[in-house]
Amino acid sequence: MSDDRIPRDFSLRSKEDREELLLHTWCDHCQKVDLGMSDPVEYELHGIIFLEGKCQLCGEVVMTEITDDEF
Repeated sequence: MSDDRIPRDFSLRSKEDREELLLHTWCDHCQKVDLGMSDPVEYELHGIIFLEGKCQLCGEVVMTEITDDEF
C-alpha cells in the first residue's frame, strides 16, 4: 500500500452498500462486468475513495472509485 493512502473501514457501510459495491465490478483482465470482488480494502487517496479487492473469477486486482452521490 502507498503511504499516501488513508485506510477506511469498509465494514462500517450498510450491508446493502457493501453487497452492491462487492458485486458491481469491472475486471480489466477478464474484460467483464459484475464478476464480484473478494478481500475488499477501502481507502482514500488524494481525496478520492477507492475499494480494491480481487476478481472473483481470475483473482486479479479490481478497483472501484466510490463517489458521494452513489453512497
